[in-house]
Amino acid sequence: MTAAASSDADLISAHAAGDPYAFSELVKRHRDRMWAVALRTLRDPEEAADALQEAFISAFRAASSFRAESQVTTWLHRIVVNACLDRMRRRQTRPTVPLPEAGPGEPVAPRDAMSERETRLIIQDALAELPEEQRAPIVLVDVEGYSVAETAKLLGIAEGTVKSRCARGRAKLAKVLGHLRNRSADANVPADGVNVQQQRQWEDR
Repeated sequence: MTAAASSDADLISAHAAGDPYAFSELVKRHRDRMWAVALRTLRDPEEAADALQEAFISAFRAASSFRAESQVTTWLHRIVVNACLDRMRRRQTRPTVPLPEAGPGEPVAPRDAMSERETRLIIQDALAELPEEQRAPIVLVDVEGYSVAETAKLLGIAEGTVKSRCARGRAKLAKVLGHLRNRSADANVPADGVNVQQQRQWEDR
């Protein structure tokens, strides 16, 4: 079985057994999603990159202690989120750096794509305004799709705390994003954002 065809758990086991390529395959497989989590949580590309590097170093060192009590992706998420929270505590009130709307050499986007981009950035800015204790659960539950129980385990807090922090965060987001309700219900935000229909659901929870 090749590394690419191995399961995540197989790669962790192979890495722990001394395979020099197994962990690289695991990083390659999950790097983009972990980067998205770090970026949404920290709102600073440089901070997110540093947190992700720290997280993967921690995962590399801790792989031998992985006991398969959860999925590898959940284990990686926990490490990434913890790395992000550590950096957030260290930087405290340091201002964040806004994300650029377009990368170098990126072609001009059609009108509907620009509208989606605008909506995504509005939501990202709204998330950035939340206190870190509310932003992390919102990102995990409403963006990444984790359950309240899973989020509680990832953040090391009680399920009731996750629910209350999400409720307070959603109430704030509902006020900031209320104008998005006037847009078409069929207009979706790209995968790295939150769709308008989900924002409506926040208000109903």
